[in-house]
Amino acid sequence: MDDLSRFFGIKEAKNSSATVWAHSKKTSGVMAGHNRRCSKVSLPGRKRMLKLLVSRPVKDHRIIKKIDEPENILQRGNMKKRFFLQLMLLSAATALMLMHQPDVNACTGIRLKAEDGTIVHARTLEFAVDLQSDVIMVPRGYRRTGTTPDGKRGLAWKTRYASLGANGVGLPYIFDGLNEKGLAVGTFYFPGTVGYMPYKAADVGRTIAPWEAGSWILENFATVEEVRAGIGNVVVPAVVLKAWGFAPPVHYVVHDASGKSIVLEYVDGKLHIHDNPLGVMSNSPTFDWHMTNLRNYVNILHTNLPPVQLGDVKLAPFGQGSGMLGLPGDFTPPSRFVRAVAFSQSLLPSKTGEDAVLQAFHLLNNFDIPKGAAREEKKDEHGNILADYTTWTSANDLKRKRFYFRTYDNSRIRMVDLMKMDLDAKEIATIPMKGEEVIEELSL
Repeated sequence: MDDLSRFFGIKEAKNSSATVWAHSKKTSGVMAGHNRRCSKVSLPGRKRMLKLLVSRPVKDHRIIKKIDEPENILQRGNMKKRFFLQLMLLSAATALMLMHQPDVNACTGIRLKAEDGTIVHARTLEFAVDLQSDVIMVPRGYRRTGTTPDGKRGLAWKTRYASLGANGVGLPYIFDGLNEKGLAVGTFYFPGTVGYMPYKAADVGRTIAPWEAGSWILENFATVEEVRAGIGNVVVPAVVLKAWGFAPPVHYVVHDASGKSIVLEYVDGKLHIHDNPLGVMSNSPTFDWHMTNLRNYVNILHTNLPPVQLGDVKLAPFGQGSGMLGLPGDFTPPSRFVRAVAFSQSLLPSKTGEDAVLQAFHLLNNFDIPKGAAREEKKDEHGNILADYTTWTSANDLKRKRFYFRTYDNSRIRMVDLMKMDLDAKEIATIPMKGEEVIEELSL
């Protein structure tokens, strides 16, 4: 354990109030269609808007709540109008916050391997405002059209594989999730470093937007090697998400059920594919920089250090954890990357996939950011404190095709089983992630 290579090697509750929204295939245009009206909403009303968007909590009393295929789908009509209104208000609130939040970059991802062969991809998602994420299931055979910088219809495709995961701001695309073949994708913020591909009119038929790339991967590929071979066939330029007013800067981590992992980054107009042998992901700068930076921590060990003799003086460590002395503890991307490698490589082996999922949540507790702990020095001109916090944490079981999550407001772990959903449904199903914390009183 004296160098980097040695250390850094490598009963369910009843379905309760889970709800599904019926998305039409026009959902992808909602964000753009409401942008003009959203831009007129003033920032002082943001809290009032967000209060309107709080969904009814999902209640149960289990540590892990299993949410299988939902029992009912909300009908269109008034409910559909309400959904669009909520989406419009959320888009405005999020856009106004992001105008003053240039560095949203605190997401952390890990990969764990269980002794039964299960691969678990887990991550945190941090943002300065609640993105109102939901779990969505995209069925097989669902028709998609990519978004281009000039507003023309981009790449057209029909989903080959069903996928499941968390979205954001009402978009019908997955930010983090998996497909029926056990392929997982995580979209991570990449500010100040991303440089998307140039866009030419001749590329329109093979162009997708950055926020669409994760779902495109899940819907078309089964393995990391397939992604590696196919990702170069699409053009991913800087497409402005009209609800936000800028092109979200992101990069991607991809894992498959065999344990292989790669990172996809667009830098200086070119696609870069990095092998990810440790399965860890963070934000800026580039992935290869983070891997090189690990060499600054070759002294870190997961075992305690022996006493040191200085002449007649014997200096012994004060207690457990002395081998990790010097491990960076702040919330910057480089520090979180180093900690994620140190913790994920020092865990005791998990026997089963479920053990690994729980282990992943325990590990990611070390990256949970409470509101106010990571903030800008000054308030914005409207008096708002700009502070990232962990809006949700998720884990993907690539063997059993299950998506687990917990949120800032509800630390209870909940789960959706992709293989118990209708994979050939006609529309996207949405299961709310909202819920209130349940505190159980044990007084005699």
